[in-house]
Amino acid sequence: MKKSKAIIGLVVFALVLAGFTYLSVFGIGAEKSGSASSINLGLDLAGGVSITYQVVGDEKPDNEDMSDTIYKLQQRVENYSTEAQVYQEGDDRINIEIPGVSDANAILEELGQPGTLYFIAQTDSEGNENYQAGYGVGEDGNLEMTYTLNKTIDELTEDGSIILTGSDIASAQAGTQQDSMQNSQYVVQLTLNEAGTKAFADATTKALDAGESIGIYYDGEFVSVPNVQAAITDGRAVITGQSTFEEAEKLASTIRIGGLKLELEELRSNVVGAQLGSDAIRTSLMAAAVGFALVVIFMLAIYYVPGLAASLALCLYTALMVILLDAFEVTLTLPGIAGIILSIGMAVDANVIIFARIKEELAANRSVQAAINTGFSKALSAILDGNITTLIAAAVLAWRGTGSIRGFAQTLALGIILSMFTALVVTRFLLNAFYALGVRSPKAYGVIRIPNTINFLSGKKIFFAISAVAIIAGFVVMGVQKAQTGAPLNYSLEFVGGTSTTVTMAEDMSIEDIDADVVPLIEEITGDGNVQVTKVAGSNQIIIKTRTLNVDEREEFANVMTDNFGVEEDSITAETISATVSSEMKSDAIIAILAATICMLIYIWFRFKDIRFGASAVAALLHDVLVVLAFYAIVRVSVGNTFIACMLTIVGYSINATIVIFDRIRENMVGMGKKDSLEDVVNRSISQTISRSVFTSLTTFFMVAALEIFGVSSIREFALPLIAGIICGTYSSICLAGAFWYLLRTKVGNKTEASQPKALKKAK
Repeated sequence: MKKSKAIIGLVVFALVLAGFTYLSVFGIGAEKSGSASSINLGLDLAGGVSITYQVVGDEKPDNEDMSDTIYKLQQRVENYSTEAQVYQEGDDRINIEIPGVSDANAILEELGQPGTLYFIAQTDSEGNENYQAGYGVGEDGNLEMTYTLNKTIDELTEDGSIILTGSDIASAQAGTQQDSMQNSQYVVQLTLNEAGTKAFADATTKALDAGESIGIYYDGEFVSVPNVQAAITDGRAVITGQSTFEEAEKLASTIRIGGLKLELEELRSNVVGAQLGSDAIRTSLMAAAVGFALVVIFMLAIYYVPGLAASLALCLYTALMVILLDAFEVTLTLPGIAGIILSIGMAVDANVIIFARIKEELAANRSVQAAINTGFSKALSAILDGNITTLIAAAVLAWRGTGSIRGFAQTLALGIILSMFTALVVTRFLLNAFYALGVRSPKAYGVIRIPNTINFLSGKKIFFAISAVAIIAGFVVMGVQKAQTGAPLNYSLEFVGGTSTTVTMAEDMSIEDIDADVVPLIEEITGDGNVQVTKVAGSNQIIIKTRTLNVDEREEFANVMTDNFGVEEDSITAETISATVSSEMKSDAIIAILAATICMLIYIWFRFKDIRFGASAVAALLHDVLVVLAFYAIVRVSVGNTFIACMLTIVGYSINATIVIFDRIRENMVGMGKKDSLEDVVNRSISQTISRSVFTSLTTFFMVAALEIFGVSSIREFALPLIAGIICGTYSSICLAGAFWYLLRTKVGNKTEASQPKALKKAK
């Protein structure tokens, strides 16, 4: 690169960085699009709408029907936000909480009354029309086809004109397909259950012969009246005619919610305020600033000019992350903010790998320009393999996961792609520009040392013993706690449910005052810090969620509120609420994580041509998960929604570190001499990459430690196990992953690979 081009390039970069930073802070237009303030926020940060439905009918619904209804409603409301929550209240009520919205009536109108979907034949058995077409004025002012029902639903049911009800639909998804002219069209794909398949086969055969349509009737009106073009006998149908994907998704969502087993009616709806006050956001931003500053100082102190390039690239990464979070409409909760702050520390990882390679080349007396080019080239495979492995996991989690898992996967994938771009493109450009401007002394690229080879494998038995003790201790503690409390871990409301108490305060209190004055008194009653408070907008009502309270605790609760805050006792109502993480959501999470692990294993096997690399990586991941689980049990950290995000973060963090070591083992095996044993190769590979493992852990630790120091209690509950996970992931990558692979290679593979070099050494 010529000096003139370098100057122009740096000026352009400075302008781009300034522009993106301005956009991420101030945004564009009245809505401040692209800025941090326009990102969708969750209930804990911005509040939203709370809706309570009651089951229609006098009989108490059974648990299976309630569970199925909650699960399907959860899938429906995730169209508004991945952080929406659905849970049971009492015996026959279901609560829905949707963050980031403020118009309860609009949500109710769009959500509709679940459980009233019908597929209606155009004519009855005597040839009379069940519905007829006409014209009306649509919302856009244009004429459109409308349909009118000629009979009541009861009459249609009696004469057999109701072909299907919503409960006969197994799934409904929006999608695309090619028409007869090979043009792409938007469709809704339906899958029916066994009973629905037979009924639909008979009905579509009859309708096809008569040239009729089948009307889809929901919540008092027709939502679609498709013509039958073929007899549907296999239980799979496609509805065409949607002009946009959004229109197809809306119809699919309507059909899905109409597939509930129970019919619901609205009992009440409220707009609720943020669960956390402005202090939570302020302290999180302070943690971000402190952590970011520490990372920049560390990079400059260790890597000098490359550290400056990485810090500038990291600034661009942060600005782009904010802009894209708004562009992709990701809903952020407080743990989500913590995850993004954490990703800033992890984004340094690729830079550390590259810079370590550059320093190795300089130590081998390469020129600075050659060292930069070779460093990026040699680091590429480790960066790609590590990030693609994690990206595969994110894709599987986004596809199969629900709720917060899907939101986490979206943020994770975004962070991975951005970090690779900034490291491989932006940092490289900046380094070459600085070199072109005359920064060519090797000393400007950090202290150059050739690492000594440490015999890590000699301590493998000790490492295995330490890990075994930690894991066993965790299981022992969980067993003791299971016997004493009935639960092996300190499960939060999201996992086990609890009591929701609505209180009308004597005077209006801010959420900050409630947190300072009310919550500590409630925590004394429950003996548990897991208390969630929301405030109903436009009233003095607050909703306090705690673990399940017994009769005595409810009475004590009422006394505290009346004695300390002048609350009238008859204004206090309490209901038992279910977990917001349903059994189906837990199953989806487990399936998603298992599928992601299998996909990672297959990818590593494919890339390294040896399944033992993949098996060793999975063993290291399993170790990290079990040790952090033991930490949760021993320290009694609350296990809630952040638990899933924490575990997934640790898995992604650990697999990256392990891949870097395995990549170096693969590289060193290619140049393996006759006098080198497999043990020598493993030890040398770990020693060569140990600086990357330690430095990346430190930069990530800075960010998480800042969260632990400055964050509010819910953030600290996320940060503390992450600190344990960072330490554990670093330990397993350095001390265990290579040892796992070595044992599999020598015990499961060709044993002569290890024994032959030992024989040569003895002969020597």
